[in-house]
Amino acid sequence: MTQANHHKVIIIGSGPAGLTAALYAGRANLTPIVFEGAQPGGQLTITTEVENYPGFPGGLMGPEMMELFRKQAQRFGAQCFFKVVEEVDFSKRPFKVVADGETHWGDAVIVSTGASAKLLGVPSENDYMGYGVSACATCDGFFFKNQHVAVVGGGDTAMEEATYLTKHAAKVTVIHRRNELRASKIMQDRARKNPKIDFMWDSAVEEVIGISENGHKKLTGIRIKNLKTNKVSDFKCDGLFLAIGHQPNTGIFGSQLEMDKVGYIKTKAGSTATNIPGVFAAGDVADPTYRQAVTAAGTGCMAAIDAERFLSEHESGHD
Repeated sequence: MTQANHHKVIIIGSGPAGLTAALYAGRANLTPIVFEGAQPGGQLTITTEVENYPGFPGGLMGPEMMELFRKQAQRFGAQCFFKVVEEVDFSKRPFKVVADGETHWGDAVIVSTGASAKLLGVPSENDYMGYGVSACATCDGFFFKNQHVAVVGGGDTAMEEATYLTKHAAKVTVIHRRNELRASKIMQDRARKNPKIDFMWDSAVEEVIGISENGHKKLTGIRIKNLKTNKVSDFKCDGLFLAIGHQPNTGIFGSQLEMDKVGYIKTKAGSTATNIPGVFAAGDVADPTYRQAVTAAGTGCMAAIDAERFLSEHESGHD
């Protein structure tokens, strides 16, 4: 173990949680290093405009916001590396973290690897992400005032997103593969009673349709297949919201960290501590409920403070 590869705090992931943790850990003189992962800046880098983060009344672009987070963390001594962590060993301290083939050791680790929205995997879906395709109604619903949007899914998330979108959109069409919903009865009833919501059953989105000219992209509709008749038709709408769930990015931790059945990391109540002393989890990787930039940043701050307290206790010999 070389001195250069031994760190007080290693942060895995670089969204609002990871970079806020880096900012606080940096200010506490813990000289943290951040492995930014495959999507530096996290989910916000595929969000076009962020209007609901406090302190930016004019809104700002997602990638620009994450660049500001990064600069602020670096100002206080955090080092950021565009590397992907491929292996960890939390069985003993210092913890082992392998990033792009290079081994590092950390006295404390903050996991902020986020969660990824499950995508449909259809042509041009990624092309229009942030230009009409979204996986977060509370983030992007505002941009569809008095417009017609479609929501894909049949669970509680889909009903919640559809109901929320009626605050902004003129009409919401829920598209579902089956002819009945998986959502809880209370969520179903709420959606069915809402005059702005209608349902398209036994249907799947085959393709996202839009226009792209002079660098400007806009979704104009979706191609839909009826799974009973196999008939394919084009459906005009202004936005498509994916509500088929999120997958926390926890594959590399295997069975080392305690998780729920979906794969979200479990933390101790009122803390960011995981089941392994010295390993903390922040942001969407431990949050199936809120998934907002501001809540992620809040838990990033908590994780850095938790890590600082853990290190000061363990350095002074109280184990």
